[in-house]
This record gives sequence, C-alpha cells and structure tokens, in this order.
Amino acid sequence: MTPPHTTPLRVVAIGGGTGLSTLLRGLKRYVAAPIGTAPPNNQDPACKDLPCLIRDLAAVVTVTDDGGSSGRLREDFKMLPPGDVRNCMVALSEDEHLLSKLFQFRFAQGDLQGHSFGNLFLAALSHITGDFAQAVQMSSQILATRGVIYPATNTDVTLSARMDDGTIVNGETNITASQRRIVELTLSPADAQPLPEAIEAIRNADLITLGPGSLYTSLITNLLVKGIPEALAASKATRVYVCNLMTQANESIGLTASEHIEKILQHAGGHPIFDYALINTAPISPTLLAQYAREGQQPIEPDLARIRSLGVEPITGPFVHEGDVLRHDYDKVTDSLLKLAL
Repeated sequence: MTPPHTTPLRVVAIGGGTGLSTLLRGLKRYVAAPIGTAPPNNQDPACKDLPCLIRDLAAVVTVTDDGGSSGRLREDFKMLPPGDVRNCMVALSEDEHLLSKLFQFRFAQGDLQGHSFGNLFLAALSHITGDFAQAVQMSSQILATRGVIYPATNTDVTLSARMDDGTIVNGETNITASQRRIVELTLSPADAQPLPEAIEAIRNADLITLGPGSLYTSLITNLLVKGIPEALAASKATRVYVCNLMTQANESIGLTASEHIEKILQHAGGHPIFDYALINTAPISPTLLAQYAREGQQPIEPDLARIRSLGVEPITGPFVHEGDVLRHDYDKVTDSLLKLAL
C-alpha cells in the first residue's frame, strides 16, 4: 500500500469509455470526501482502510459518441452524448452498487427501448438547466460522487477520420465500424473550446492520467479540443499514459506501446504531455488470448527502449485483471500512479 504521508493530491483523469470508469473506481477509494463536503484532515474515515491521498479528483470525458441511446438523445434533444459521463458518475458514486443498477438500467420495450435511465436523467437535467456541463455537476452532487466530471467541451462536436485509403469517414459510429485503419482524426468545429474548469483542474493538478481506452475514440478525441494539449504540456503534474492491454480492431491493430504514444503525441500537436507510461507485462491466459485473437486482437508489445526514446519512462507491472473479458486491475494501477505522484 502507498505510504500514508505527504499532502493530498489533486488528480485529473482524462479519457472515456469503460477504461476511464474502471480507473476512477480505483482512484475514488483514496478521495477524502464526496464533492461539496470538506474533510477535517487527510485521515477522513470515509477512505475506510486506505489513506486519503487524493484531495480533488476530476474526470475529463470525451463527448463524441453518436451511437445507441446517446446518439438518439443527441439527435432528439440537441444535447451532448451522456453515455460516457453516465458511466463515470456511476463509477464515482457513493453507493455504486445501487446506482449502477438504476443508472445502467436499460428499457427493453416501448418508445424508450434502448435508452438507459442514467442517460434520460442527464437529458432531463440538461433540458432544465439549458447547459450540459451544469447538468453533469448537479447530477454529481445528487449522487454524492467522490470527484467532479467535466465534458472535454460543451460544444456539439463531430468526429471525422482520414483513413489509410484516403477516404474521410464522419461520425464516431461510422469510424469504429469502418474496416480501414485510421490515419488522422479531426474535430468539427475545429475551434471547439474546453471547459474553463477542466483547464483549471489540469493547471492545478499534481497527477494527470490519460487512458486506458480506445486510442482514437476515447483518448485522442479529448486532445483535439483546443487548449487541452497546451495545458497538459504546461502542467507541472506527474503525467502518465495508462496503456491498453490489447490492440483494438480498427483503432490499433498491430501497434506497439510506443506507437500508441506516437499517435497520441502527433494529435496533441507534438507537445510533450507524458512523463511516464504504465504498461502491463504480466502474461495473459491462453483461453482469453484465443478469445481475443478471433477478433484479430493481441497483447500490446511493450517496446520499452523505443518508449524511452520518446522521452517517456515506462513503468511495467502486472496490471491485468482477468474475468470474462480483460480489464485493468484498478487497485494495482492506482497504487502505481499514486507512488509516481508522491
């Protein structure tokens, strides 16, 4: 366990999809208190058997999803997609078991078929407040989340990709469905502005993470928002890339760990935004390897020397958790991240 000394940290986690919500489950266990409350000291009993090493936790979440329930609400109500934000709210909530059942409940019939309750909840609050970011903050307070959640931008943005055959594919759903390899990702409008609160959180952070998550549609999307790469480059925080466990169809088949980092840096305008890269080196069971191989996926090669040549120091370890699918072991990941920051 990380030693319970030093000043509590300000932490910012950037990403989207299941990767970000998985990481937040590990980080929240070290947060002093739910937002809106002030702990008397860094040994608040709310952290149970762990030291309260995090004083502020913020998640910066991508908002480019245009499929499923999120896509329908986006089209019907002209709002930002709530799906990734909803998953983060559940991950950070005080009573995650109950809330995950409620917020992840998906209607199976009628006009609401396919919608999750959490998405509808955010849609209603967005309509009441007229502001998606404000609706997210209000929802977080209602759910007593142990951290704040910021959409990367409050602008309605569309994702476009130039593929390896020169074609342009518009919309995240179409991009992920394409059989071509992504070469470059762009955002429309290109001048979409970040939330000032997100930039402020990055500026004041002691630890910033990017990943795990889909290389292009969960991670790079955040870096296309003007001001975010620049804020990361200027930050004095410990900046860590949490590398995926496996390559992903369409997004990263055949890419090594260093090539993941190169793609991210290219889309960040070449700004140096990482100090470390957390990379799993533990073996994966043959059964799961075979399951992923059927989709053309394989473990990401940890080419450590090439990572160092990019000015990033690799941190290796057994960061994988095996279940029906592979996930990061969020306790081990969090422990390593906090040790680096401290």
